[in-house]
Amino acid sequence: MKNDRKKVFVALSGGVDSATVAAILIEQGYDVTGVYMKNWSSDFGIANNCPWEEDVADVEKIAAHLDIPWRVYNFEREYRARVLNYFFSEYKAGRTPNPDILCNNAIKFDLFLEKAIADGAEAIATGHYARRAGFSSRFEWEYDAIEGLYTAADSQKDQGYFLQRISREQLEKATFPLGNFVKSEVRVLANHYSLPVAAKKDSQGICFIGDIDVRDFLKRELHTKPGDIIDADTDEKVGEHSGLWFYTIGQRHGMGIGGQKTPYFVAKKDADTNILYVVKGAGHTLLTPKTVELSELHGITRLPVSGQKIFVSLRYREPPRKVTFLTDEQGSAGKIEYSDTAWAPAPGQSAMLLADTVSMEIETPETSVEQIKKKLLRQEKYQEAKRFVQIYGGGVIS
Repeated sequence: MKNDRKKVFVALSGGVDSATVAAILIEQGYDVTGVYMKNWSSDFGIANNCPWEEDVADVEKIAAHLDIPWRVYNFEREYRARVLNYFFSEYKAGRTPNPDILCNNAIKFDLFLEKAIADGAEAIATGHYARRAGFSSRFEWEYDAIEGLYTAADSQKDQGYFLQRISREQLEKATFPLGNFVKSEVRVLANHYSLPVAAKKDSQGICFIGDIDVRDFLKRELHTKPGDIIDADTDEKVGEHSGLWFYTIGQRHGMGIGGQKTPYFVAKKDADTNILYVVKGAGHTLLTPKTVELSELHGITRLPVSGQKIFVSLRYREPPRKVTFLTDEQGSAGKIEYSDTAWAPAPGQSAMLLADTVSMEIETPETSVEQIKKKLLRQEKYQEAKRFVQIYGGGVIS
């Protein structure tokens, strides 16, 4: 039987991407089970922004349409302990965390993967726009390249940044069927499969929570803590803030100190004194260092060697910049040196380390189902594939 009926558990969110993944796997002959991960509910007070009941209802419709079994994994307690507590504590300490990165590492590719394997899965699949290559358990859409995680074909949807801290062991048991597609092609496939969520809008919220206002979310947990806004050059008070956690390095708007000929930008947050420091102009030296210190370095299959020229993105969708990568003897901390300068590195943010630069241009999408499906069969060699760049891993800005 095709693919020996390899059993794959698909992380179904109720959205179009994961539903299309399930349909692709079924069409390719895999034994598919859908799983909805419940990580948040009205018990935490944001029911209006987190319609998990609607998502579960959509998952049920998807499973019925595709005629596959499905189940719910409840990770609410673990999500609160592993992701949200970290999220709030980092903001309270004056840093800028990315909960989606930790969510993938600690929930999707840890708890979900572990439970899925225990329940009989041989692999998991998600709707991430990313690519995997080089593993012996290769799927049809994966290239025979150096083992590791790679960027996706769609420059606007590429989610490799959020996967930078998963491990080789986690990656070995995962696959990303959408990595060779651009988003509009996924919509075409969703309509081709007559999926009940084919027209559903994409979620833009925090991982597993939904479309929430982050400021309101922080305010609900951390409340407000007014303090002074100080001009870092003149040491003069220029305003008051409502809490350091509402601001991030490089932020220009929302401080209530507009009207300047040269706009102010957030340059530093001092949690000890509760002072928000600002500077005038995006090119100020406090916003444009030549060196950025990194901690908690993590390599998915390997890290670059110290002294190697690599490319780095300090934030999601930031075009990669060429740097020199340097590490300490233990390889757990290091720094990146720019030939020019970085812009607004924020402590707590994650820096994605790449082997090469990657185009940010938007690929012209295919419109016919036949041409789109050909992308599942790796028509070209990986050297000819568009935007196929290895992601080494990442580090946390100190």
